[in-house]
Amino acid sequence: MIWKSPKTHYVAGGRMLLCRRGCMVSEVLGTQLTVGEVAKAMEGRLMSGSLEIPVDAVSIDTRSASRGDLFFAIQGNRFDGHHFVDEAIGRGACGAVVSESFTLPPSSASSEPVMIVVSDTVRALQLLGRHVRRQSGSKVVAITGSAGKTSTKEMTADLLSGTYRVVRNEGNLNNHIGLPLSLIKLLSKPDVAVVELGMSQAGEIGALVAIAEPEVRVWTNVSEAHLSSFDSIEHIADAKAEILQGAGRSDKLVANANDTRVMTRAAKFAGQVSTFGVEVPADVFAEDVQDYGLDGVKASVRTAEGEFEMHVPLLGRGQLANALAAITVALQFQISLNDIATRIEKLRPLPHRGQAIKLKNGITVIDDSYNSNPAALTTLCNAVRSTNVPGRRIAVIGEMLDLGSQSSQLHKKCGQMIAACGFQELVVIGSDYANDFITAAVAAGMPPGSVQQADTSEMAVPLVLDLMQAGDLIVVKGSRGIRTDIVVEGITRGYA
Repeated sequence: MIWKSPKTHYVAGGRMLLCRRGCMVSEVLGTQLTVGEVAKAMEGRLMSGSLEIPVDAVSIDTRSASRGDLFFAIQGNRFDGHHFVDEAIGRGACGAVVSESFTLPPSSASSEPVMIVVSDTVRALQLLGRHVRRQSGSKVVAITGSAGKTSTKEMTADLLSGTYRVVRNEGNLNNHIGLPLSLIKLLSKPDVAVVELGMSQAGEIGALVAIAEPEVRVWTNVSEAHLSSFDSIEHIADAKAEILQGAGRSDKLVANANDTRVMTRAAKFAGQVSTFGVEVPADVFAEDVQDYGLDGVKASVRTAEGEFEMHVPLLGRGQLANALAAITVALQFQISLNDIATRIEKLRPLPHRGQAIKLKNGITVIDDSYNSNPAALTTLCNAVRSTNVPGRRIAVIGEMLDLGSQSSQLHKKCGQMIAACGFQELVVIGSDYANDFITAAVAAGMPPGSVQQADTSEMAVPLVLDLMQAGDLIVVKGSRGIRTDIVVEGITRGYA
C-alpha cells in the first residue's frame, strides 16, 4: 500500500511547500521519460496532449518550474496546486498531473498542454517514484531511527561515493512527498541510492518502505520522539520496526546492538542482520573509545574483515554510532577498511547538526539547532562535558516539542542533566515546559541568577549576547519549531 498522510501539512502550487521534513520542489531527470510512460506508471489517463512528449523534470512548485517540467498539482491543507496549473504551463511546463475533479482553465485549453488525470496526485507521485526506482537497477539503502538518520545517510553516501555512483535525498526529504521526488533521481541510473525514512505516526515507515523497496535497511535507534502521536516509547519502536516489512531472504538489515528495542524487533527480520555497536559485541564495534569533545572521537574498530583505528572528526559518541552504522553498510558493498578509515577522517558536520562556529575572542558556538529530543540533548551535553573550555559553558536550550503527555517530566529530567553537565549559564526558550526545565535545573544545583527564560528565539538573542565573554562555549539546541537557529544567526552576526 502507498500511504498519504492526512495530517502532514504542506503547501503546494505557486507558493511554499512545508513538508514535515522539508521538501525539494523540482527534480530534474537524468534520462527522459515520455508522457505515455509516466501516465502508465501512475495509473493515469491522458486528457490532452501527446503520449510521445518527453518529460524533462517533475515539479510541485511553480516558482521552480522550468520549460519541459511535468507539474504535479498537490493538494495541501492551505493551498491547492490545482489553482496554479495555468501558471505552471505559462512558465513552460509541458503539462500537469491533476485529480479527476480538475477542469482545465479556458485560458490554457487552446495550447493543448499535457493533462494526466489520476485519482490522487500524491499517490501518483509515489507510483512514479517507485516505477523509476524499479527500472533503475540501483541498490537502495534506506535509513530510519529516532535520531541520527540524516547524519548516517550522509556518512553512508560519503563512504560509498568514493567507489560507486551514489545519489542521496537532499537534506532530509524523507516523507511521502520527499521520498518519491528523491527516487526520481534514479533515472540517472546510479549504482546506489541512500535515502532516509522519517515518520510522525504509525504506518508511515511501512508505506515509505513499500515505495523505496530497499535492499539494505538501517535502523539507528529508538528514543523519545513523536510521543504526542504514541502512548509510549515501545509504540514508537513498533512503528520504527516497519522498516522490517516486505523484506526477502536476500535483503539486509543493519541494526544497533546498543539498543535493546531495536535488537528485540530485528530478530523478526526475514533477511540477513548485521549489527554495529559501541563497546558491545557486534559485527562492527568500537572499543577503547576516547572522546575529545570538539575534536571528535577516536576508537578501535573491530570487524570480520579486520581491525583499524578510526578518528571521527565530529562531536560526540552519537556520531560515533552513526559512523559505525555507515561502516557496516560500506562493508556490505565491499569497501576496504583502509578506504573507510580515510573517508571517515574527511567527514564534516552538517549545518545545524553539531557544527562548531569559531567567533572572535576565542568564543565557540556549537550549532545543534536543527532539532531536539531528550536523547539527542543528553548525547550533546555529554560530548560538551568532554570539551576543554577556557571560559564558561553556556547552554541555550529550546523547548522540545512533540513529547505529548510526558513533556513536563522529560523537560524536568533534561534540566537536571544540564545542571549535572557543568554549564555555568542557561537560557531556556519557550513557556510552560521551559519553566519546568528551569525549575529542575535550579533544584539540581544551578544558581537561580545563572538561569534565564525567553519566550522566543528572537528574545533570547540579546540575553545570550549580554552573557558572552572571551573563551566561552555556547551550545544551542532546540526543536525545529522553536527556531533556535535564529539564536545562532543572531549571536554570530553580533560577534562577526
